[in-house]
Amino acid sequence: MKGYAMTDFHLDPRLASDCIILGETDFSLLLLMNNSLAPWFILVPKRNETEIFELPKEDQLALLEEINLLSGFLRTVMKVEKLNVAAIGNIVRQLHVHVVGRSSTDFRWPDVVWGAQEKTPYSIAEVRSILAALEGYLPEGILLKRWPEGR
Repeated sequence: MKGYAMTDFHLDPRLASDCIILGETDFSLLLLMNNSLAPWFILVPKRNETEIFELPKEDQLALLEEINLLSGFLRTVMKVEKLNVAAIGNIVRQLHVHVVGRSSTDFRWPDVVWGAQEKTPYSIAEVRSILAALEGYLPEGILLKRWPEGR
């Protein structure tokens, strides 16, 4: 549903505290987990459904397109070896999809990154660099808008 935006969309407080809001597409809010030990993005569809299968088919395809774009970015620009893509949602019920780049040299390899205590927050310069690279990677017509302040 191009252009559709939920007026009552609010980001879950836990996601807001753990992540950096990079911006939004027409469909999702794009977050970066604030842990520079692994490139870890989270897509949060601006919808009320809590499971992917509950989304209308058109929305499922929009989410898959965004997952594929992030996966391609991680593989080609950030040079990761493996991708971990998951919609777990046991603690945070709001529908969100983790897209994590993994490498055999990362801090938890081969174990999962979820729940790891090790953490190194991103610097402002690192976030700006990732955002610039991502915006340069996105195909023409895919616009990453800045998330409005105070939302």
